[in-house]
Amino acid sequence: MEADFWHDKWTKNEIGFHQTKPNTLLECYFDKLPLTKGQRVFLPLCGKTLDIGWLLSQGFRVAGAELSEAAIKQLFDELDMKPDIYDVGPFQHYHAKGIDIFVGDIFELTADMLGHVDGVYDRAALVALPADMRGPYTQHLARITGTAPQLLLCFEYDQTQMSGPPFSIDGQEVMRHYQESYDITLLERSELKGGFKGRIPAEETAWLLERR
Repeated sequence: MEADFWHDKWTKNEIGFHQTKPNTLLECYFDKLPLTKGQRVFLPLCGKTLDIGWLLSQGFRVAGAELSEAAIKQLFDELDMKPDIYDVGPFQHYHAKGIDIFVGDIFELTADMLGHVDGVYDRAALVALPADMRGPYTQHLARITGTAPQLLLCFEYDQTQMSGPPFSIDGQEVMRHYQESYDITLLERSELKGGFKGRIPAEETAWLLERR
């Protein structure tokens, strides 16, 4: 999936994936991660999610990676924060109190650039990537975060009814990508109210990944 696909989505404001309130599964299960206030949480492909504001309000520091600079400008506007902006390798690093966002290709983000993180919250990354990119992504994520514990949210639905993204990620695929490095617990499986596009039944799943 080319970068232009996502830049075009943000340019056209075709962001149906953007939720208008913090994610319910995040609010329900974030405390399953072994984290304390003040620790740093990484959100891959974060967009301008309101989950960032929620995490900040709970006393956590946030790091994120996002391809679209337009999304990050909107994020800081909505947080009412004025960021400092630095060049870090191929990235634009947006920094304000408690928050660091790296604008660029996540596959070029290194552990040294990112810095230490204590946990990962993936609501929008794995489900946004086509099948051939998921393996490289999950390996890269584990590498740059030091296999930090993770709250992972996915969808399951009949992929023949919708091409995605978001893509359908079933339990077998979660295991295939993560079981070598993590103990994996299914926290919840629930029906997605209204499904996709009002006609495609779907389920949401929440997974806890803990370093072995």
